[in-house]
Amino acid sequence: MENAGSSSSSFKQISSSHHHNRENVEEILKKFCKQHLVFDQSFPVEELIKSFCKDQSLSLNDNKQAGKTGLALIEEVDEEEESSKLLRRKNPTLTSSINHKLLTQSDESVNQEGVDCSELKKFDCSVSNSPRDDAVTQRMSLEDPDKEKNKRMMNVDQPSNQMINSEYSSTGKMKRLTCNDPHLLALGELEFKKMFLILSCCGKEYKLEDFISVDEIRRMKSLHMGHFETRLRTILGDDQYVKQTDRTKKLDWDSEKTFVYHCYVEPDGSYTFKGPYLQRDATHLHRVLGDDNVLLVKFSGNEGDRDCSSSPVYHRIGKEGILVGLRRFQFFVFKDGGKEQKKKQTQTSSFASSVKCYFVCLESSGLHDKSVSEARSHFMHIHNISSMPKYMPRLSLILSKTTKIQLDFASVNIEIIKDQPCLDQNGNTVRNQDGDILIHTDGTGFISEDLALLCQRNVRKGKYTSLDGDKRVLDRNAAEEKPSDDKSIRSYTGDPPLLTQCRLFYDGAAAKGTLLVNKKLPFDTIQIRPSMIKVESDPKLVNAVSANSLEIVTTSNKPKNSCLSKYLLALLAYGGVPQEYFMNLLTKALEDAQNVHYNKHAALTVALRYSEMDNFLVPRMILSGIPIDEPYLQDRLRVLMNEEKKSLMGGKLPVSECYYLMGTVDPTGILNRDEVCVILEDGQLSGNVLVYKNPGLHFGDVHVMKATYIEELVNFVGNAKYAIFFPTKGPRSVADEIANSDFDGDMYWVSRNPQLLESFKPSSPWEQKYTAKSVRHRKPTDFSPGELEDELFQQFLTTRFNPSYSMGVAADCWLAYMDRLLTLSDDCTEEKKCMKEKMLQLTDIYYDALDAPKTGKKVEVPSNLRVGKYPHYLEKSNLGSYQSRSILGLIFDKVASFKTTQRLEANEVRKLPAFDGGEIPTSCVRLWEERYDQYRSEMTDALNQDDDVKDDYAEEVNQKYKQMLYEAPELNESTRIREEIYNEALAIYNIVYDYARIKGVGRCGFAWKVAGQALCEFYAKKLDEDPIICTKSVLSELFI
Repeated sequence: MENAGSSSSSFKQISSSHHHNRENVEEILKKFCKQHLVFDQSFPVEELIKSFCKDQSLSLNDNKQAGKTGLALIEEVDEEEESSKLLRRKNPTLTSSINHKLLTQSDESVNQEGVDCSELKKFDCSVSNSPRDDAVTQRMSLEDPDKEKNKRMMNVDQPSNQMINSEYSSTGKMKRLTCNDPHLLALGELEFKKMFLILSCCGKEYKLEDFISVDEIRRMKSLHMGHFETRLRTILGDDQYVKQTDRTKKLDWDSEKTFVYHCYVEPDGSYTFKGPYLQRDATHLHRVLGDDNVLLVKFSGNEGDRDCSSSPVYHRIGKEGILVGLRRFQFFVFKDGGKEQKKKQTQTSSFASSVKCYFVCLESSGLHDKSVSEARSHFMHIHNISSMPKYMPRLSLILSKTTKIQLDFASVNIEIIKDQPCLDQNGNTVRNQDGDILIHTDGTGFISEDLALLCQRNVRKGKYTSLDGDKRVLDRNAAEEKPSDDKSIRSYTGDPPLLTQCRLFYDGAAAKGTLLVNKKLPFDTIQIRPSMIKVESDPKLVNAVSANSLEIVTTSNKPKNSCLSKYLLALLAYGGVPQEYFMNLLTKALEDAQNVHYNKHAALTVALRYSEMDNFLVPRMILSGIPIDEPYLQDRLRVLMNEEKKSLMGGKLPVSECYYLMGTVDPTGILNRDEVCVILEDGQLSGNVLVYKNPGLHFGDVHVMKATYIEELVNFVGNAKYAIFFPTKGPRSVADEIANSDFDGDMYWVSRNPQLLESFKPSSPWEQKYTAKSVRHRKPTDFSPGELEDELFQQFLTTRFNPSYSMGVAADCWLAYMDRLLTLSDDCTEEKKCMKEKMLQLTDIYYDALDAPKTGKKVEVPSNLRVGKYPHYLEKSNLGSYQSRSILGLIFDKVASFKTTQRLEANEVRKLPAFDGGEIPTSCVRLWEERYDQYRSEMTDALNQDDDVKDDYAEEVNQKYKQMLYEAPELNESTRIREEIYNEALAIYNIVYDYARIKGVGRCGFAWKVAGQALCEFYAKKLDEDPIICTKSVLSELFI
């Protein structure tokens, strides 16, 4: 897909036949661009062209030249206008909006106004943020339009004679109406971020016209976003109209991060806005449509509220959309974030949910004339999916947080290779109960080394994680010395990631899985298997434009030493690992915890285990020589110890020589049925290992495998590291035997711990015996456009308000039976047999429930498998509990009774002599006193935001002030004179600690989060000792 940047040069050939002087035309149209295009995404572009032509006495036939001239000049305008920098980056094809407006007025080469569009048609403008050329009105309350209190539309009175037209045309497109409300029209002239910022400041109780006039809105439209926000806050006044928690904090408006817009919908149909928020990661949806065209919508209500799941008000919003200014946002996609997302939800708000729902504005240039279904096909041909339950789980692949790899798909060869079937002893293919062929290669393919080198290493959940400063860059010298057609110019320092979990969107198809680096492949080659393809291309749309992209979710990274989980611990105990072993692990962990406030070794061990919580701050403080009794260090150790206790109480015991590795299959075909190949830092392992995948519940989910050296493997992967390879022999995939797993990114626990290997006895692998009945579901093509949208939105409401709890209930009941099974004596044969049978059924139910969102099966836990009481460590006293005597109960009780001895009182604050006072320039003190006041206000705003964004906001605030200090993201990247940095760091330290003496030790955080690197370096130099360089990874290996 081409962007405007790549085609903009084509528009610089201005017709010489025009009777106007080129320079005059340029100057005049540049003025128009400054006034409208650069700052205003909602101005009707064709009206701009007509106005320009009229002012310059040009005929309509000269529109072509006007359009071309404007396109050629927008880049120049961009360079001149500071406020357009963000717009240019976020909307790279905004400059083609004139092109599109002219192009779409007619299908003919020359449209009804005489504009020649033939030259323009070849340019793809499918992702630009063009203005909409029609105005629509808003009616926020959908329940009772006759009541004055429900006539709010974004806090603007709804004109009595205007309503949203929710009818679908025959193609599924929404009909549109016009609006004459002056405030809405004025908002429509603003850049979307400005408009949304105004609306988010309205709050719940006030009308737009009560605090800002139409003239004021128009006067502000040309301001840079930073100045715009300052002006808006001045107009609003402090808390006069808006509660502090409803106002967005000051943002870095020029940030390259994703801007996220929130909408909160009440049961009565009214809605308010919050944001925009900054988010560090991005999704394919945001990249393609642009941040300004994506709205995260939260519906009020509690889980289990059936009234909400069938609410006609919510259904009407799902059908008619949400209007933001003059833009209509329509329901598009949703995703359930599951357990991980629920953990982040600490607020008890009725809006809190792990289910995220996105509405989009389709009036961007390439999608403005499409229905929602057609717009979804721009990402993937989702209508080709085999059943409705798979629709949203597949479409939601565009919501994965990813890092995009820049590829020229015209030169990339994407091949589909066969999956490798499972064969029996006679060489016949093996099928499952449903008649499907079993395969060994489910979810994994290959990528050529040159393309793998484009993938950054150390990517986790779409984010690059710096490890020991390991960044591989393109060898520019090699590129310059070789001819442009020489593929070997793609030369990078370092090895590529061995395995990459990805999302591939190509020509309407959508694939997910892992790509193994394959040095044998030709350049520019990606090989995927049918098992990776989740949505197939529609041959009827072969010429349609698709949002092609290769998106990286996670790479195979260097693993840390891992911890057990309560399920894994229970399975190991069942397999013969004695209680004494686990209790010894716990005792060692508690001994470290006992001394964490006094002993640097113990403190460093715990700090390294939770180093990601504070970006290695606590280990850095300890290693630089900061005394262990330093107040903030003691406070942080107290926080880390609380995390350690919670972890240990849940059975997460640290175990040596255990790792989590991404899995794939052996490309050589050498491994036997009971063998695996494990590659770690020092190469391939040899000897027995235990292999497991969370959250396996079956007795046989822990396998004993033989780690085997494969000499031929180096021909495929070179020196790449960190993965486990499974065999491709036998009647069944080994991964399938381990908790119904595959190779689309699953992480496998691998242990070579000698004590575990010595005592553990494996059980027979899992085979499904009990399964929920399959239900026949309709296909998306069986619905009309309107019916399809109703069905999809109902799926969202059901997922949001009436979720299935079968998976959680099955897991808890399984653990309750396992708890009793571990404590029964050997003579209780019949009782053990009965419990095992129930546990096997619960295991099958659990695995069915895991896949239920895609299969559409209705999975329930029957009453005869439910327990009346739960072991006390599950903390379900409201459901009935008993005192457990199993190893999990013993661990819980021992940790619960454990108390650490604090070295300092919780709020005791004193300064280190090395930092106290001294000759700190007064100018530094004054500067940072002012900044610290500002910081506290901004951090308060950040921490009052929603759970899913407040951590990012807090980090953004800290990074902002760190940038002020270092004039760089980190100290080691700063070019400032060290003495200047030290002076300001000491000023920060003394200002903050003086404040903390009154407010508490927790307020010391600013000094260390912002100036911590400088303070540690300064303190280490004061010790007058030679520092020893040690990488983070080596340090972690030594202590955890």
